[in-house]
Amino acid sequence: MMNKNSIETAREMDERDPLRSSRSRFHFPAPKDGIEPIYFTGNSLGLMPKTAREYVDQELDDWARFGVEGHMAARHPWLPYHEFLTEQMARVIGARPIETVVMNSLTVNLHLLMVSFFKPTQDRYKVVIEKGAFPSDQYAIESQMRCHGRGPREALVELTPREGESTLRTEDIVDVIEREGESVAMVLLGGVNYYTGQAFDIKTITEAGHRVGAKVGFDLAHAAGNLELKMHEWDVDFAVWCSYKYLNAGPGAVGGAFVHERHAQSFDLCRLAGWWGHDKETRFLMRPEFKPLPGAEGWQISNPPILQMAALRASLEIFDDAGMPALRAKSEKLTVYLESMIDAIRDERISIITPRDPAQRGCQLSIRVKDADRSLYERVVARGVSADWREPDVIRVAPVPLYNSFSDVYRFAKILRECLN
Repeated sequence: MMNKNSIETAREMDERDPLRSSRSRFHFPAPKDGIEPIYFTGNSLGLMPKTAREYVDQELDDWARFGVEGHMAARHPWLPYHEFLTEQMARVIGARPIETVVMNSLTVNLHLLMVSFFKPTQDRYKVVIEKGAFPSDQYAIESQMRCHGRGPREALVELTPREGESTLRTEDIVDVIEREGESVAMVLLGGVNYYTGQAFDIKTITEAGHRVGAKVGFDLAHAAGNLELKMHEWDVDFAVWCSYKYLNAGPGAVGGAFVHERHAQSFDLCRLAGWWGHDKETRFLMRPEFKPLPGAEGWQISNPPILQMAALRASLEIFDDAGMPALRAKSEKLTVYLESMIDAIRDERISIITPRDPAQRGCQLSIRVKDADRSLYERVVARGVSADWREPDVIRVAPVPLYNSFSDVYRFAKILRECLN
């Protein structure tokens, strides 16, 4: 019988992997000192699709060739360029095209949508978030509160794990929402917590928020391209995400926004208007009255960044070829294998704080290091592993199903064991 913790087993799983060919569609960092890198930081910055350069160069060539006429004459005309991404992105997040738009960056989109959906009153003014949410989300929420004359001390409800636990229980989240009741104006959580790697039950949380009359939104920075999402079916009011992590669109890439179809014709919602959100038929008539487009497109402000979108288009084509169900299936296998390999090390200096249930996590496992010993992380990185350290005591590793292999997992676990020894 083959040892399940052997390199032969890992290679056999790679051979059976229906997505193994997608690895060859990405550039990996160059080897250092002859060591092939193990890239486990797709949760921070995804790898570059090999077609990205070609797609960006095409737009640069068309700019050089056509100048301003490229808006209509380019191979992929710039005027409607964001529309080339809409259907593919909608499939990634489980939405309808009218609910999906690629634009801006994550926190900018969060501010735009909070202007529309965070409407505090004297009695309904609280926002429920996870304690330890990504700081930019917290900054945005608190600044929006202050714009409405509220402070976080009175209006922010932070969800905390039970004593001795690292992650939140869904029933506890629901209990807090129900206890706060009609004082809750908005529930805003991450789809996946950036620190622990916990994936939240979006459907159940959305239902709980709506039962008390609150709007419900999600930051999908660590969920888009990672989880199999069903944003339309789950009835979420709005969501935002970036595209430089699991969506592999490059540093500082353009973000995206989801607005549920039931808000598509809500033209009376307060919004910050800009000309790219204006009706396409009359946009260039330059009339003073703003007429918003129906759906998520109506929240656009400015014309799209073509070069960023070209890089994203290269990645979304790979996602379309693979399909989110297949990617999610491989992701669960990778993390189960990684978890078993770490467990087999049996060293009290490390522990996994990410939920054990694959349904409650994406492809990230967060490894807590006893006494916050950063030197372990530094030794692992020196051996060719691209991981990251998050204060105060966590090494995050994310085997991404598009381009990571079971052999990568085996090699990482072997390095981790040797560094501990």
